[in-house]
Amino acid sequence: MDVRWVYMTAPSLEEALRIGRELVEAGLAACVNAIPGMRSVYLWEGKVEEASEAVLVAKTTAERMEALLAAVKRLHPYECPCVLGLTVQEGFAPFLDWVRQSVRDRGRG
Repeated sequence: MDVRWVYMTAPSLEEALRIGRELVEAGLAACVNAIPGMRSVYLWEGKVEEASEAVLVAKTTAERMEALLAAVKRLHPYECPCVLGLTVQEGFAPFLDWVRQSVRDRGRG
């Protein structure tokens, strides 16, 4: 299937909303959910770190993934942002059609 579920993290809800808004306005995602309050534990430059973050979940298509990745790299404050595109195996057909149509229509400009 061509629809992608894109998991990302950001350092704050404000950053997540800024990135999400840019992705939707550019036609790179049909929708982005921003979820505050996540705590992350991760290895960075040889040290275990802990931080508060927000989760972003974007819905897009395979065709728009490359441009979405480039935009996140440009917009994101992290040196190495977490961005994972997962193939959607099944879902509610009208919603999947809406995702496809939304990024196709907005991606033309």
